[in-house]
Amino acid sequence: VQLQASGGGSVQSGGSLRLSCAASGGTSTSYTMGWFRQAPGKEREFVAAIAWTGITTRYADSVKGRFTISSDNAKNTVYLQMNSLKPEDTAVYYCAATEGSYSLRPFEYDYWGQGTQVTVSN
Repeated sequence: VQLQASGGGSVQSGGSLRLSCAASGGTSTSYTMGWFRQAPGKEREFVAAIAWTGITTRYADSVKGRFTISSDNAKNTVYLQMNSLKPEDTAVYYCAATEGSYSLRPFEYDYWGQGTQVTVSN
């Protein structure tokens, strides 16, 4: 499975970005897709996850109400719509896939994309 993340950039506080994660090479509807982020000097942290069926979603408390994860099975793509961005959202964002169920823990994800930088300024 290959994951290609895109859509990062630089925005001002309060702005919006939409990240995309295109999957290829054999994902199935049994997969869970996740977004994680890692700021300089910090550990990688969970942001959001979705089952490929799109029925189940999970969010970190820090992004609830501001970020929305969604999937387009026809395009094999998962999105992360990020609104009301804050400087503390600045990080490299990674998409990941697991053949298992939803997890907060990065090591339980089997496949990773290359990361896309999100920078939010005051």
